[in-house]
Amino acid sequence: MPVIDVYNLFPYVWEPLRVLPRVSDMVVPTTAPRSAPADPGVDGFEAFYRVHVDRVYRALAVTLRRDDLAHEAVDEAMARAYAKWDVVGTLDNPAGWVFRVGLNWATSWWRKLRRESPPVTEADHPAVADTSPAGALLALAALPLPQRAVVTCRILLDLSTAETAEALGLSEGTVKSRLSRGLTALRAQLSSEE
Repeated sequence: MPVIDVYNLFPYVWEPLRVLPRVSDMVVPTTAPRSAPADPGVDGFEAFYRVHVDRVYRALAVTLRRDDLAHEAVDEAMARAYAKWDVVGTLDNPAGWVFRVGLNWATSWWRKLRRESPPVTEADHPAVADTSPAGALLALAALPLPQRAVVTCRILLDLSTAETAEALGLSEGTVKSRLSRGLTALRAQLSSEE
């Protein structure tokens, strides 16, 4: 069986994306006069936001399979990170924390939507043709959410096993088994398409 390099499966996902609004566009209320030194926590958050917002957005978009939901989830997670930056900024992996908060928010949103609306039949929404290279995105989307979240953290966010376990609230053994099963399923699905 040929070895598939999963790091190169998603070339279009790694391109820079524009996620609005940027922190520089936000108005941060302050009671200090303009001549007072800036709050170092705000500067730290702004730097964190600029470095990590696109990566977290792309990871959530791949995990959730919906760009609009990922955009809302990353906005909500970044807002919560900003509100608690004195705690979040001291974590070993604040980007993992933001990813997990965004994923939890999206999961809650899906549950609320499912409670409020009746199920939709496939006839109402026909499948859209796959336009991704080698069907990689479709293969990833076919994975169950727990495996997809682990693969996204380990491959797209390039987190270590320990960081992924901490971000998702799992043991390292669970992360390893879900990653193994997820990559095996991806390889099987991608090799069957060739």
